[in-house]
Amino acid sequence: MRIVLAAALAAGLVTAAAADTTPTPAPATTAAKKPASAGLAAARERQKKCGAEWKEAKKAGKIEKGMKWPQFWSACNKRLKGAS
Repeated sequence: MRIVLAAALAAGLVTAAAADTTPTPAPATTAAKKPASAGLAAARERQKKCGAEWKEAKKAGKIEKGMKWPQFWSACNKRLKGAS
């Protein structure tokens, strides 16, 4: 009795899983995005400024030995935040 019940249940699950293979469409709400907060906009602006400084300093060879972008970003971000 248990085997028959288990087989019937398994067959039902397989059939249900096979029938539900149609992809669901993405929601159409992607066009209405919420605007970035003032803090996020300021952080993005600082990152763009620091990125430009990084490229210029790297091209000119003015980056300290061993310094990578994360260290430069941290120092630049602190400097720009303090200037505000």
